[in-house]
Amino acid sequence: MAFEFTGPDTSEFAAANPFTDYRLVVAFYAPGSDVPTRIRGFYAADGDAADTSAVSGGVWRAMFTPDREGRWRWTARLAEGSDIAIDQDVASGTTIAISQSSGSFDVGPSLADGKDWRASANGRLVAKNGELIATGSGNVWLKTGANSPENLLGYSGFDGTWRIDSNARDGESDSGKQLHRFEPHQQDWRPGDPEWGDKRGHSMIGAVNYLADNGINAAYFLVWNVEGDGKDVWPFIDPNDQTRFDTSKLDQWERVFTHMQNQGIALHVVLQETENELLMDGGDTGRIRKLFIAELVARFGHHNALIWNLGEENGPVHWRPEGQNDAQRRAMIEWLTQVDPYNHPILLHTHAEPDDKDAIAGPLLGLRDLDGLSLQIADPALVHAETVKWFKRSSDAGHRWVLTMDEIGPWQNGAIPDVDAKDDHLALIREALWGHILAGGSGVEWYFGAKFDHNDLSAEDFRSREKLWASSHSARQFIEQTIELGSREICPSDFASTPCLRGTVPGTKRQVAIVYLRAGEALEPGLAKQRKAIEFRDPLNAAELLVDHQLRDRIVVIY
Repeated sequence: MAFEFTGPDTSEFAAANPFTDYRLVVAFYAPGSDVPTRIRGFYAADGDAADTSAVSGGVWRAMFTPDREGRWRWTARLAEGSDIAIDQDVASGTTIAISQSSGSFDVGPSLADGKDWRASANGRLVAKNGELIATGSGNVWLKTGANSPENLLGYSGFDGTWRIDSNARDGESDSGKQLHRFEPHQQDWRPGDPEWGDKRGHSMIGAVNYLADNGINAAYFLVWNVEGDGKDVWPFIDPNDQTRFDTSKLDQWERVFTHMQNQGIALHVVLQETENELLMDGGDTGRIRKLFIAELVARFGHHNALIWNLGEENGPVHWRPEGQNDAQRRAMIEWLTQVDPYNHPILLHTHAEPDDKDAIAGPLLGLRDLDGLSLQIADPALVHAETVKWFKRSSDAGHRWVLTMDEIGPWQNGAIPDVDAKDDHLALIREALWGHILAGGSGVEWYFGAKFDHNDLSAEDFRSREKLWASSHSARQFIEQTIELGSREICPSDFASTPCLRGTVPGTKRQVAIVYLRAGEALEPGLAKQRKAIEFRDPLNAAELLVDHQLRDRIVVIY
């Protein structure tokens, strides 16, 4: 819900910076409660900047998502003061007159349904006990997502967006010289879908439609990549001034994010890259970083399915010894927790090698406000063991982490295009998807690598991985239908030595185990003795039962 107020007529360039020296706070009171949920608002130019590209005006806006039905009350205050935008004292500053300072509204049942994150059966996405949970149903949520292009928002249809420089450094993707256009997805835009300005945005919205139609329910993207790989995404008017935000660009982002949510796609918001994590405040959470995070929370935190990621490949490694340290990571987590009233999950994207994970993520074990790891793993064969390892380490530390498999190596390949995958991605699906899910992981996002067409920075056509999307969606649907995810646990070693998950069948007390067997592997005698009924399924299409299965990889379902 958008709440708009008429206040001082100003601009993005005004001497009194509307992003630092003004602060709108709206306190919302749930039915029957006197305890407020305080939402920070933001400067919205003329109130229609997505369409008009306005840089000035007197509209101030707050976005709020109520979590229950009934009559809500609210009070609003706009105040002025030096750097008041990051001041946590709600009484500070000089009060500025606005069009309305209090009111009420009624909330009824949601009219949304299906995969739409506004639907009451979905609710908000939260982290709890090492799982991602949809609060509406209480069900565990698994993702099959797109990790690429990481510079998704480097799109030609957004205001104030350009590529500072192309990138072709060793070990990274080449972004080329042009912004994303996503022209192959122009055909996927549908009448009635969002657009902005002079019918802009059709290809971006079409890309969202295509992904949602093919079972993708999460998208990973950077919101700031200056000095990083793509060099084409930032929320500011000028990438060199992080105190003034581009209102029209951010309103256009909001239209895309809203459509993603309506199409069932969770927003995986990555705040920075390893190359730029020291640019703001030298890595500290000082004035600039606090403002950056607070503004993003104000504008986008109302979305139900949003995950904050502290940064891609966060922390120093041998090939880049400059990076945020443990204290700086903790300060960033603390500030995010303070300013986000919705308690969205907070994850840390890791480096690829096990030793680097140990050095950077290890000291954060037990930290309650960090919800988990967004895993990068160089060798697909290590996915199962690494997932098991970090579940055990975090559980032993007293705070079990959510683990997601978000960037698979080797860096030059990742998930290659369908045309180049001679095995239809079977090896990748075996190790990175099934290996992760059967270790209890929360799901996979596919990284497109650096050395093939439609890579991590240059991808224009998501149809380049259509077989991968189909296999991923089929696997997720099969898991959701076969095992009650809240009951799942890794099979003990004396039960199975291969990737194996067990639990109960949804809606019953019937026990089930799901095992991955490679071609030529036989079912262990101990597993065979357990069976009352058994099925063999195709790992690339889990809906398909296998009859002639001895010489093929297969999923074994034991009831």
